[in-house]
Amino acid sequence: MWTGWVGNDGAGGGPVLDNAEAGYDWSTYPERLAAAGVSWKIYQDAGAGLDAADYWGWGPDPYIGNYGDNSVLYFHQYQNAAPGSPLYLGARSGTDVKTSGNLVDQFRQDVLANNLPQVSWIVAPEAYTEHPNWPANYGAWYVAQFLDALTANPAVWSKTALFLMYDENDGFFDHMVPPTPPRSRAEGLSTVDTTNELFAGNDSFAAGPIGLGVRVPMIVVSPWSKGGWVNSEVFDHTSLIRFIEARYSRRYKGLVESNITKWRRAVAGDLTSAFNFKSPNDAIVALPDTDGYAPPDRDKHPDYVPTPPPALSLPKQEPGVRPARPVPYELDVLAEIDAAGGSVALHFGNTGRAAAVFHVRSGKGDGPWTYTVGAQAALSDTWELSGKPGYDLAVHGPNGFFRSFKGSLTGHHKANLSVTTIYECDGGSIGLEVRNRGARTTTVTVQDQYGDQYGDQYGHRHVSRQLQPGEGWTHTWSLDRSYNWYDLVVTADADPTFEQRIAGHLETGSDSKTDPALGG
Repeated sequence: MWTGWVGNDGAGGGPVLDNAEAGYDWSTYPERLAAAGVSWKIYQDAGAGLDAADYWGWGPDPYIGNYGDNSVLYFHQYQNAAPGSPLYLGARSGTDVKTSGNLVDQFRQDVLANNLPQVSWIVAPEAYTEHPNWPANYGAWYVAQFLDALTANPAVWSKTALFLMYDENDGFFDHMVPPTPPRSRAEGLSTVDTTNELFAGNDSFAAGPIGLGVRVPMIVVSPWSKGGWVNSEVFDHTSLIRFIEARYSRRYKGLVESNITKWRRAVAGDLTSAFNFKSPNDAIVALPDTDGYAPPDRDKHPDYVPTPPPALSLPKQEPGVRPARPVPYELDVLAEIDAAGGSVALHFGNTGRAAAVFHVRSGKGDGPWTYTVGAQAALSDTWELSGKPGYDLAVHGPNGFFRSFKGSLTGHHKANLSVTTIYECDGGSIGLEVRNRGARTTTVTVQDQYGDQYGDQYGHRHVSRQLQPGEGWTHTWSLDRSYNWYDLVVTADADPTFEQRIAGHLETGSDSKTDPALGG
């Protein structure tokens, strides 16, 4: 049995770019579940009524209803469903707390009776959504009610996973640029088919990629995910559908959703990497008491208008590490400098099990560019820099992957070094092969940023080697005490502008820890 939360995003059928809720007709995943024989239900409160006259559950009382977040009610097949039909019972029924009872009553009854459907969605009233004008305490109280109900029947809890999802963050905290496919050759490349991932534009909206959107929080609650684990694989709202596919498609036919694009399937995971199915832990633990978080009244809160502090400062990352699940990435980027031709080529490699999107940004003011590289694939691109004295390119990828390349293309002291990364997954170490492809002898130094930050406990702070033209040098760093995180900076004394930075996490297929440098 699998339960989760549904937001107001839908997969397939063309882009929905506003909240017009005009009524849609493409197929939905609950219909696919029903056709395959998989039971499902959307748990919600009926509010003033789950019909058009009452805005499909979104009414003036924020403590009842579904805040309009039962997205299937904007589809004609549900709006026109006959009372008593599977679509009506699954999507247009709910508690009636405006008259009596509690928001969790129906869910609790099904859990205690061991009658929870195989797939469930739970939709909160407005007051419990944690939108900015609603206290997070209210949301904590609401979630606790469902967790208490879910764990009240050990037989149900032992085979259930719950996904707690938020559909937006209001831009208050995130700083990561989301993965997107390139709109044109001028903006990058993709080894993965991007059909139906690019919007051509119209009179109201500009052309651009349909997704992915900004990051939002998600918490997985289950016997296979306990312990405060972090998972840094890329997911999106279609990942929930793919998790259901992974769970049931071997037993039931017809569950593979055709509305999910090839690019989306390649880039976003199916959430199974968040779990350790080999060692379930279904013991029920005591959770903090949330009785004091219950709403003290039924008032509708106005939007808050925060007062900026007089002295502004960037927020600081909380220090410390958390256990982390392995992710399916093994990525690398190699720079090839053609000083005579005035160009820099970047070679993107992906020997991992999932596609990855690389963002390339330039310190010279042009760009950015985006590159999607499928699993076990590679591609290259070249930056023509004629007339420019140097290059400054930074490459960002998933799970902290980072490469930067800086240097000169002109001048007597320009350096031309190739730096190749060697992953030694079995030994938990990383090697760099540095080769002098220039015409001058130069001393190469590699600085271990973790060694700088934590003394010498993570290995050598820096190592140096003089390289003649054409000569190569390989050095290896053990990563066991940094939980396989690395951050190495390569410089050359012959060219003060030359710098390459190689940072990220070595994936071994085993559990690890989050980056110990965060918050340091």
